[in-house]
Amino acid sequence: MSKQSRSTLIKRLVGALLFVSIGVELSGIVPSIEIAWVSAILLLTIYLFVFEIVEVDVAAICIMVLLGLMSLIGPLFGIEQPFVSTQHLFDGFSSNAVMSIIAVMIIGKGLDKTGVMGRVAGVILKYGGRTEKRVIPLISGTVGVISSFMQNVGAAALFLPVVSRISARSGLPLSRLLMPMGFCAILGGTITMVGSSPLILLNDLILTSNQALPPAQKMSTFHLFDVTPVGIALLITGILYFVLFGKFVLPVTKSQSSTVGSNTMSYFQDIYGIDYALFEMDVPTDSPLVGLMLDDVEGDSHIRVIATHRKDQDLRIGPGALARDLGIEAGMVLAILAGPHDVDRFVAKYGLKKHADLENFGEVLSSTRSGVAEVVIPPGSQLIGKSARDVWMRKTYGLAMVGLHRGGKTLREGDDIRNLPLAAGDTLVVHTTWDALARLESNRDFVVVTTEYPREEMRPQKVGHALFFFLVALGLVLFSDMRLSVSLLTGALGMVLAGVLSIEEAYDAVSWKTVFLLASLIPLGMAVENTGTAAWIAQQTLTLLGDVSPWVLQSALAVLATFFTLVMSNVGATVLLVPLAVNLAIATGANPAVFALTVAIATSNSFMIPTHQVNALLMGPGGYRVPDFMRAGGIMTVLFLIVMMLMMNLVF
Repeated sequence: MSKQSRSTLIKRLVGALLFVSIGVELSGIVPSIEIAWVSAILLLTIYLFVFEIVEVDVAAICIMVLLGLMSLIGPLFGIEQPFVSTQHLFDGFSSNAVMSIIAVMIIGKGLDKTGVMGRVAGVILKYGGRTEKRVIPLISGTVGVISSFMQNVGAAALFLPVVSRISARSGLPLSRLLMPMGFCAILGGTITMVGSSPLILLNDLILTSNQALPPAQKMSTFHLFDVTPVGIALLITGILYFVLFGKFVLPVTKSQSSTVGSNTMSYFQDIYGIDYALFEMDVPTDSPLVGLMLDDVEGDSHIRVIATHRKDQDLRIGPGALARDLGIEAGMVLAILAGPHDVDRFVAKYGLKKHADLENFGEVLSSTRSGVAEVVIPPGSQLIGKSARDVWMRKTYGLAMVGLHRGGKTLREGDDIRNLPLAAGDTLVVHTTWDALARLESNRDFVVVTTEYPREEMRPQKVGHALFFFLVALGLVLFSDMRLSVSLLTGALGMVLAGVLSIEEAYDAVSWKTVFLLASLIPLGMAVENTGTAAWIAQQTLTLLGDVSPWVLQSALAVLATFFTLVMSNVGATVLLVPLAVNLAIATGANPAVFALTVAIATSNSFMIPTHQVNALLMGPGGYRVPDFMRAGGIMTVLFLIVMMLMMNLVF
């Protein structure tokens, strides 16, 4: 057993002893055997999550199955009624939240498939650059504002493909971007009274409580933007937290959705010594380059033009788009693959304006759409004896050759590689779009060596359909009383029927790890609530506080709401604690509406473990582990409580 394995085993054993000790202590004070058992299962769940005995989704399924088995073994321990009826054990899979997540993943995939999300990613990169301190505020702030008017999990799911593309283009690890985006989506839900389910529900709970109150103590309901100062302060806090301390708390993981080919250039540098990179530059009106053809400058300058763009024309890349006799015009934007020193000399010689980033070609030259690949000339190829110039390789096949490997030696741009007759066994190092490379796999004149590349078919012609059904879903969410899941499924189904996605692609778009994690935890929340465990924990906590000032009670309610939302639905925690908060406020002379609002906002303080829908959604794509959430989320939880309490007392 390795040293690391022994250390992990020791931590798990110590953790088990600690949780068993807590369980034994609780067994002596709980009022019923049902609460004792549910408390034990709750401790087991937290232990499995914290120490990662198994994957979190597997742990959640284990807990769900255990709750189901209690209907069989419960009578042996004097438990007459099951904690959760077996008829309702799997209700989580048909719950509004889980079905909404499935639908919004499909909608997000449809928008990504048509290129909408790629364009959004391009805009963010254009203004945000390629550094964490600029990209994180732009992404997180945008998602936070959007989630103030729609469900936060919907905003997070829609931006998941955007962040994935930004990661691929900028080289920033996906795990460094997804968690800030997810946390700020949760925080954005506190900006308006329609940003999260607890805030939507709050006014109804206030009206219900008013029925039992005398006229002098009746509470007024909250308007749409009454909570906005608190929510904005929380969102700004979250953004500043990751900008200032992100390098210390954000993990660097190998994510499931990391783009294939992100290390392509380093691979070719190691194998062939080709240290090329992508550059973008403008051709000014007075540049000596104006009027020349590509063939006039590429060989001498040791550069390779792989795409061009003009304001009044479409972008040119791929088969049939570029040829060596293409004339260079003033105002044209060039995408060049070359070594940094060769590019600097080229820019200086022709007076070009080099861009810091790929502003015009960010989407088409991202590693999801194109890259450097290897193809081999096989025996029997009709290209043997012909040069790349003879067959117009870039124009005919969409292959911009940047290297030729023959007999253990690699020739590069500047070694006249395009005039060399091709021979059987030659390995061509080329830049190409993945679509063009996929077509070459059936061409007998080539053997495609690079096989691990994205083969996703884009459907830009369906962008109108995708946007229409997205707006339909959004309109139903914002302007109708229809259930969220039905509204979102309307948009998702519309995309499938319109051909934006096939039904197989829709199924593939769903993160089933997320679905099983959330659906399997819902029965635990039901058990905590149905057996009175949640009410008992709340009452015990407030009893321990005794006679304290109103702001201490308010803080205790916020902490209780934070704890409950980690182990049960935020709606369930709100329903349970709002009546308690109102009664406590009246008993201590505080404002009951403010106490109720404290609970509704604090149920969004769910960052420490991946039980919140947003955290569960991002866990797989980001490659996160529970300790990652505990490290970053623990600090965020404390900051949330501090800022919320300060703003609540300042505003209300």
